[in-house]
Amino acid sequence: MHVPDGFIDAPVSAAAGVLAAGAVAVSLKGARRELDERTAPLAGLVAAFVFAVQMLNFPVAAGTSGHLLGGALAAILVGPYTGVLCISVVLLMQGVLFADGGLTALGVNITTMGVVTVVVSYLAFRGLLKVLPRRRRSVTVAAFVAALLSVPAAAAVFTGLYALGGTTDVPLGTVLTAMVGVHVLIGIGEAAITAATVGSVIAVRPDLVHGARGLTAPLKLRVGGELVDAAPAPVAAAPARSPRKVWLTGLAASLVLAGFVSFYASADPDGLEKVAADQGIDKKVEEHAAKDSPLADYGVQDIADARLSGGLAGVIGVGATVVVGSGVFWALRRRRTAAAPVARTEDAA
Repeated sequence: MHVPDGFIDAPVSAAAGVLAAGAVAVSLKGARRELDERTAPLAGLVAAFVFAVQMLNFPVAAGTSGHLLGGALAAILVGPYTGVLCISVVLLMQGVLFADGGLTALGVNITTMGVVTVVVSYLAFRGLLKVLPRRRRSVTVAAFVAALLSVPAAAAVFTGLYALGGTTDVPLGTVLTAMVGVHVLIGIGEAAITAATVGSVIAVRPDLVHGARGLTAPLKLRVGGELVDAAPAPVAAAPARSPRKVWLTGLAASLVLAGFVSFYASADPDGLEKVAADQGIDKKVEEHAAKDSPLADYGVQDIADARLSGGLAGVIGVGATVVVGSGVFWALRRRRTAAAPVARTEDAA
């Protein structure tokens, strides 16, 4: 659902850019509380994985495909603030390197695909965990539902932005019905990918899943015929386990998906492209400013073999995203570490 330049006019695109910049600024501050020595490298990997899976368009209807948006997946794995930053990094890399998603529309894309999907999915996820049994399986179920809801929510917000600044004259009701309808179907694929990924990580390293923290149910004792929470037994602190194996496995999976599996992805237009073509929203679409990039359209310039060109572009994209993402998150982690002694010194004074 990458919005190109020309769908939304300049004033609304600028306003969305301001909103997105504010959300990123808030997320930069909030992510410092979410990131630690284990989750900082995982966050960069999550961004790279989302980039890779977004290359895998899957069919959802005749002549229409969809792809992962990733906001729910990122929020559940590494936290909502860090999740917004993950999707923002992905969108920036796609727009600058691969001419996917307009540069003047970057604020629109971060708002719809990053902020909206993260906020809607994480609120739904946390709400569901309050009513579901406190088990790991509940995290997977809640992740499925949250991801499913996040995609049509993003489509609805895009429709709202189109109502404010659409460059073509198409009835709003028609756009809303078409966008939400097709993105409900795409949301099913999003939900399946999100639940499968979250479930896989929980199975091997539940301590690395932000959304699974604090789910251990307290021990119950029967006292006077009533069940009461038992006092927690003192336990020695377990040494922190390295996330290296998960990181290497995830990186290898991302490279395989982007470098090989992506060649077999659906070539049909995604939900937004299909609706735009059918309803005439794309009449004033503009050429991408990065259309002459050597990686434009997910292919390497001057390589004639389509399989090799697309695979190499995918590998480059995963590598660039993990490097940039990891750099951002390590920098945030270091700032948190550096700020901690200062705060303790001020408290002591």
